[in-house]
Amino acid sequence: MHKRYSRLAVTVVATAAVGALLAGCGAGGGDTGDSADGVTTIQFWHRTFTPVENEWYADIVKKFNESQDEIKVVDTEVPADAWDQKMKSAQAAGKAPDIYTHPGSIQDAVNAGQLHELNGIVSDDALGEIIDAALPVSAVGDTYYAYPLLLEPQTVLFWNKDMLSAAGLDPEVGPATWGELIDMCAEIQPTLSDGQYCISPASDAVTFAWSTVGQQYNFSGHTALTSDWTAPDINDSGYKSLMESYKELWDNDYMPKQALAAYVEGKDFGEQKAAFKVSGSWMMSEIGSDYPDLLGKTGIGAFPNADDAEGDTATTLGNFKWVVDAKSKNAEAAGKFLEWAIAGDPENLVPFFVNTQFTKVPVRESVQDAVAADAAAADAPWSGIIVNDIAPTAIPEPTYPWDISLAVGTAMESVMKGAASVDDAIKTAEDAINTVIQRDDLPSKAPKS
Repeated sequence: MHKRYSRLAVTVVATAAVGALLAGCGAGGGDTGDSADGVTTIQFWHRTFTPVENEWYADIVKKFNESQDEIKVVDTEVPADAWDQKMKSAQAAGKAPDIYTHPGSIQDAVNAGQLHELNGIVSDDALGEIIDAALPVSAVGDTYYAYPLLLEPQTVLFWNKDMLSAAGLDPEVGPATWGELIDMCAEIQPTLSDGQYCISPASDAVTFAWSTVGQQYNFSGHTALTSDWTAPDINDSGYKSLMESYKELWDNDYMPKQALAAYVEGKDFGEQKAAFKVSGSWMMSEIGSDYPDLLGKTGIGAFPNADDAEGDTATTLGNFKWVVDAKSKNAEAAGKFLEWAIAGDPENLVPFFVNTQFTKVPVRESVQDAVAADAAAADAPWSGIIVNDIAPTAIPEPTYPWDISLAVGTAMESVMKGAASVDDAIKTAEDAINTVIQRDDLPSKAPKS
C-alpha cells in the first residue's frame, strides 16, 4: 500500500469519535441484506478526506437514499490511518463492506480475488464513459473492476510569483526543464531570507517512490521493470541523471535539508518558505482554503522535464475509485448505488469538483463539461492547466508491487544525501527488485500489452 495516503487524514477525528465510529461498523462490514420491509441495505466505506470531500460523501449517500426506497446505503467514514487495519480485518473475516473507496493500482486486489466485476452490475453505457486516461486504473483487459471518481496529478510545480519577481524572473512562467529550474534557483537564492529556500520537493524514500514514477519515465522512457517483468530496468543514464538532479538541489542548498512540511501539504509554501513547491494538484485547494491571500500570487505548471527527456511527462497520475467487494451478497444493489452516484447524472459530481477548488480531474467528459460550465470555474484558471496541460500525458501509477517503487525511492534518497554513489545505490536497488521478482513470481503477472 502506498504511504502517500496520509494526506487524506486532513480532518482530525477525536479518538473517542473514532472508536464510536468503528464500533458502529460491527466486526466487519456490518449488517447487509434484505430487511423485513424488503429494503436491501448495503455498507459503504470511505476514508476521511478533506472537510468538503467528507461533506460531499455524506450528501451523495443521503440523496441516493432519498431518491428511491429499494436500497439503503449505510455510510461509514474511516480515518485514513485506521483504514488498512480495518479493511484487512474485515476482509479476513469475510465482512468487508459491499462498496468502498480504493486508491492506486487494482492489479493486486484483482489477483487476490477481492474485487467484483462491474460488468453486469454497472451499465455498459456508464462504463463506456470512462476516459482513456482512466482505463488503466479501472479495468484489466476488457473487465472493469473499479469506477474512478477522479484522477489527480501527483507531481505539480507551484511557485510564488512575488518571490520570482524579486529575483528579476518572469512571475508568470515556470521552468520547463531541470536546467531552467537550476538556473532559476541560482537567481532566486541570493534574494532569500534565512529559513527560505528555492524549492521544497520530495525528499524521502517513500515519497520519491510514489511521486517520481512520471519523472522516471520522463528521464528514461520507461519505469523500473522490463516490460516482461523479468528484471529491473534502472541501470541507465536516465535513472542516473534523475538521481543526480536531486543531488544537485541538495548540494547547492536549493532545497532544505529537513522537510519544511510534508510533500502532500502546502504549509511551507503558504508560509512563503519556498519559492517553488512540488506537490499534487490537490495543494491548490489547500492554498485556497488556508492561504487565500496567496491564491492570486501562486503560479502552477507541469513539473520540469529532463533536459533531454525521452518521455512526454513528468508526473504520476493518482486516482481514487469506487469498487464492489467480491464477496458482497448485494453486488447488484452496490452497482446501482455506484452508477447513480458517480456514473450517472453529472450534476451529482459538480459540487465535489467545484468545492475541491477545481484541483482534480473528472473521468467522464460529460462531468468535465459540467464542471467547466460552473460559474466558479472562471475564478480557477489553474483548472485548465491541470485538466488539459498536465493530466493527459501523465503516467498511470505502476501495477507492479510497491516494494519495487520503494527500492527506487530508497536509491534516490541515498544518492541525494550522499550516502551512496549512483552506481552503488542502483546496485542495491536492483538486488531488492530481483528479490521481489522472484518472491512474487512477477513474470507470470506481467501485463500482456
